[in-house]
Amino acid sequence: MTVPASHDAAASTFPNTPAGVTGPALVADGVTKTYQLGDQTIYAVKDVSLEVQPGEFVALVGPSGSGKTSLLAMLAGLLRPTEGYVRIADEEIGSMSDRALTRFRRRNIGFTFQANNLLPYLTVLENVTLMLSLNGRTTPAAVDWAKELLDQLGLGDRLRNLPSQLSGGQQQRVSIARALIHRPAVVLADEPTASLDTERAFQVVQTFAQLVHDNRRAGIMVTHDLRMVRYVDKVVQMRDGVLERVVDAPEEIRALSEGAP
Repeated sequence: MTVPASHDAAASTFPNTPAGVTGPALVADGVTKTYQLGDQTIYAVKDVSLEVQPGEFVALVGPSGSGKTSLLAMLAGLLRPTEGYVRIADEEIGSMSDRALTRFRRRNIGFTFQANNLLPYLTVLENVTLMLSLNGRTTPAAVDWAKELLDQLGLGDRLRNLPSQLSGGQQQRVSIARALIHRPAVVLADEPTASLDTERAFQVVQTFAQLVHDNRRAGIMVTHDLRMVRYVDKVVQMRDGVLERVVDAPEEIRALSEGAP
């Protein structure tokens, strides 16, 4: 399954690289999130710094309570850091107003989650092109790109189906298409395979990885399943809110995935 790096008709509407952006697609610098419990300060995330390049797929792993979901929420602009900053497409998102941040997320960040949140009364194609409508970009060329993307995801014959008529793996692939349709700088996935069986989980992550690489998006996936890291370029391990280790050597990533239960 190969998704082209650009679609001729849609390339001008959805540039592969955000205008004027150079270097990393995402930078987190000293990101910290604290909560007060009486007179006690609780650290959900403490002093985490990382960079993700265009076309790089990163797995964020760690035990429950390690802070990976809180970190992902800050990278997505859904949660504001107590300290530090997040920069996406050369824009520091923490300094934006709520309204500006909402607009920025619509254009520059794609999401796919365990609960894929497809609208049950919209068809596959309508679910994917909804993001285009929100951004005011529903042009014929953009809809053609949506159809091509769904076709490359093996869903070309499912455009008029409702989510209830799809398998779990198919629904997750629709969610991936929706996350990528507006060509965001960053695509974030929170446990996208948790409700899938092993075979479908591998298919979904492999497809996601290929789309990230081919379209030069920066992709970050939170997962509890180390078997899935075989498809990523970098593994970020967290524990107790702290970035414990970054693994980017292919042989070490392979060892992590093969040693998983």
